[in-house]
Amino acid sequence: MGVMSSRIVDAPEILRSATVVLNGSRLGVEDVVRLADGAAHPVPDPAGMRRVEHSWNAARQIAATGRVYGRSTGVGANRNEDVPTEAAAGHGLRLLRSHAGAIGEQLPARQVRAMLAVRANQLLAGGAGLRPGVVTALCEALDSGAYPVVNEFGSVGTGDIAALAQVGLALAGEHPWRGTGAPGPQPLDNNDALALISSNALTLGQSALALHELRGLIGATQVVAALSLLAVDGSHEAYAAPVHAARPHRGSTEVARRMRELIGAADRPTPPLGRIQDPYGFRCLPQIHGPAQDAADALEQVLDVEINAAAENPLIAPEDLAAYHHGGFYQAQLALALDHFRLALTQVARLSTSRLSTLNEPAYTRLRPFLADHEAASSGVMILEYAAGAALGDLRAFSAPASLGHAVLSRGVEEQASFASLAARQTLRACGAYRLVVGCELVAAVRALRQRDLRPDPGLPAGRAFALAESVLDADPADRPLTDDVTEAAALLDRFTDIWRGSAS
Repeated sequence: MGVMSSRIVDAPEILRSATVVLNGSRLGVEDVVRLADGAAHPVPDPAGMRRVEHSWNAARQIAATGRVYGRSTGVGANRNEDVPTEAAAGHGLRLLRSHAGAIGEQLPARQVRAMLAVRANQLLAGGAGLRPGVVTALCEALDSGAYPVVNEFGSVGTGDIAALAQVGLALAGEHPWRGTGAPGPQPLDNNDALALISSNALTLGQSALALHELRGLIGATQVVAALSLLAVDGSHEAYAAPVHAARPHRGSTEVARRMRELIGAADRPTPPLGRIQDPYGFRCLPQIHGPAQDAADALEQVLDVEINAAAENPLIAPEDLAAYHHGGFYQAQLALALDHFRLALTQVARLSTSRLSTLNEPAYTRLRPFLADHEAASSGVMILEYAAGAALGDLRAFSAPASLGHAVLSRGVEEQASFASLAARQTLRACGAYRLVVGCELVAAVRALRQRDLRPDPGLPAGRAFALAESVLDADPADRPLTDDVTEAAALLDRFTDIWRGSAS
């Protein structure tokens, strides 16, 4: 899907010395990414493992003495159908086999590993009531790099049951693994099957990966915007501290502060001579980037809850010796947060195309139209506007609210769906299109600075970014294909993210 981050790997191919402790309460988005990338060892917390064992013992006792959904009964519309005691041992495997019907493309290792990390951590919260060996097996897989084959489609945002059933069958030895070091078969029964698959771990893992990448790219975009501002002698007034103190939205205020640091602007800058106001691509940057940062923060808050939640249905409460049936698996908060984030992200990308248009305009650059060379009727970077617009079109399509979806399933018993799973997939797919949009702007901004012989102060973050881009991007201004230029610029954005983070003083 477009240009991917150079940091992404498909297996733990790098030397790991760090550890991530899984305890069911403090796993964050960054931790999920590190485990998905194989950059850290997972370590199950001993206290968490004791919770798992306590919950497993309680669940078996409850199921042996009463009706518990999915353990002593069927699931979905079969919830009122009892499972005879003599059939209980095989019920779990039959449930996994029947539900392991995910379809579509096989997911890449990174997404499956993110799912395994989230599920192992959730189980350590102690509400699932399944055997402790499953947690150990999931951690073994994360450590070795082995991962089950998991297909793309099977969830509507009320539990990733098809994907997790494939994981369950792999753990039982009936479904294929990729890589080496797969854990040995687990003896799963009726007390383990639903307890394992009653989760949105795949959706949460995909959301964590997407948020991590896109949050960084939004920061990198601000660095690119700073270069564009310098290329057109833009005003610093839009980032003045008094402007944002007068309208103190947190995200916008922080974006303005970062912008001042990137370009070395004063808190109360002197108005420039000549132009009174810049186009919106520069003047409204804090008002558009700020909401995107706020949306990223809101999404991370939801993920922090869900990644550490005991949301299994039923919830096993050992202290009450009870199994509580509920709807905690329904991911409305996540679906809405993902939809909000993508809509905000699309606004940021659209603003990038606005700046690209300004860079092509001689009235702002005092250069030839489209930053062309001196040959007659040269087109320069004209095509970048079309290419960026095409990528932005995909981004707009990916931003359609998934939470508007609706489904009535299982003979009408499950009559709503959040479609958070679709929202997560759309957010992941947005990454590549977004990179390409901003990559187009970066190519144009660097060309404009070169043609104007402007070198931002190397002591400033914007100056360091320009030096980095200049060392990578082709300086030839002649009409030529710009595909490779944009590919290289899009790949540079991860390093621009580091520059942006370094400006967070």
